[in-house]
Amino acid sequence: MNKKIILGGIAAIFLIGGIIGFNYYQKIFGKAVTKNGAIYIGSNASFVDIKKQLSEFVKHPENFVWVAKKKKFTQPKGGKYLLKKGMNMNDVVNLLRSGNQTPITLSFNNQDTLEKLAGRIAEQIEADSITLLQAMKDPSFLATNKFTKKSVLGMYIPNSYEFYWNTSAEKFRDKMLREYNRFWTSARLEKAKKLNLSKEEVTTLASIVQKETAKKIERPIVAGLYLNRLKDNWPLQADPTVIYAIKEIKGQDFVVKRVLNKDLVINSPYNTYKNTGLPPTLIAMPDISSIDAVLNHHQHNYYYMCASVDKIGFHEFANSLAQHNRNAIKYQQWVNQQGIKR
Repeated sequence: MNKKIILGGIAAIFLIGGIIGFNYYQKIFGKAVTKNGAIYIGSNASFVDIKKQLSEFVKHPENFVWVAKKKKFTQPKGGKYLLKKGMNMNDVVNLLRSGNQTPITLSFNNQDTLEKLAGRIAEQIEADSITLLQAMKDPSFLATNKFTKKSVLGMYIPNSYEFYWNTSAEKFRDKMLREYNRFWTSARLEKAKKLNLSKEEVTTLASIVQKETAKKIERPIVAGLYLNRLKDNWPLQADPTVIYAIKEIKGQDFVVKRVLNKDLVINSPYNTYKNTGLPPTLIAMPDISSIDAVLNHHQHNYYYMCASVDKIGFHEFANSLAQHNRNAIKYQQWVNQQGIKR
């Protein structure tokens, strides 16, 4: 056989082997991720699911499955994972195998019901709203921690919190309980004690303050007004509690822009026109500013308040019924001019 042919064949073999080896190397160690971003791996995700998500960030997502098999990576770990431009498939597989996920910042504001809260949380973590709601209303959890299906809403303090995306509904709930207990510091509990209120009662009053005014600067004044009424055993006569009672009858989607005289006689423990003292539970989720407004209320002689027509969004305060009636007439005339009947 011609020596040149033999040498040529050997060279071809080495060349082919080199090409194959280079291709393998590129699959594993070549730059694969084309842009920065994040993927969310479900707790029950398959490699096919991951491949679909990776298709947005890599040119050849099928290489992920190939590299994963070579590295004997068989069980994806759920969570949020950050991808950086220039990462190779070896890096990607190692990241997902390690479970070194990136936390998310979960936040929620004032939600009127557990159902709305569950929906808001489900938008941010893997757990769905139904599973979250079940965990929130779990009878054993409520009994152990002395909550009811209505009062437990006060356990969730509106704020921003760090969670892993694949946190379970139960772990979310349990962490929020720890955050609740952490929020109620000895200093806050001492202030509540001086008001002769439990932390649950402070939260209930704060929920009324929250609904009465969106202006944080007003909240300590409103809180002081209601504390004056409580101290003198006056009915709170808070419209938001009447609205709460109406919604319990009509449904949460029922819109109430104006409280009518007929509403003031609704037979409900939440009607603070008919009943003295605080309602049985909170009527909405108060934020920290409303809770602290109660604990650090302004001391004054106001017993009455009415929405202002001169400073929309604010209130006119009064310490006499005569002054309040003048404010109320002015407001009612303005409401009539706006054509607001309900």
